[in-house]
Amino acid sequence: MSEKTTIFSIFDDRDTQIKKSMMEIYQALKEKGYNPINQIVGYILSEDPTYITTHQGARSKIQKIDRDDLLHALLKSYLSE
Repeated sequence: MSEKTTIFSIFDDRDTQIKKSMMEIYQALKEKGYNPINQIVGYILSEDPTYITTHQGARSKIQKIDRDDLLHALLKSYLSE
C-alpha cells in the first residue's frame, strides 16, 4: 500500500497571510478615499510608510510585510504560478 505524500510549502502560507493583509490595507485605503493601487505602488517603490493610512492599522500591517516577500507574492499571483 502506497501513501501519497502531502507537500507543504511555507511560501503558500506566507502568501496567504500577505494576501489577507493586503486586502485589509486596500480596503482601509479605499475607506479613506485614496486610490489604493497608487498608494500601494508608491509604498512599494519608495518604502515610505506615509503612503499608507493608519486607518484600521493599515500602516503597521504593511510594515510587517517584507517588501521582497510582497513583490514575490504579487508577481506569483499575477503570473498565476
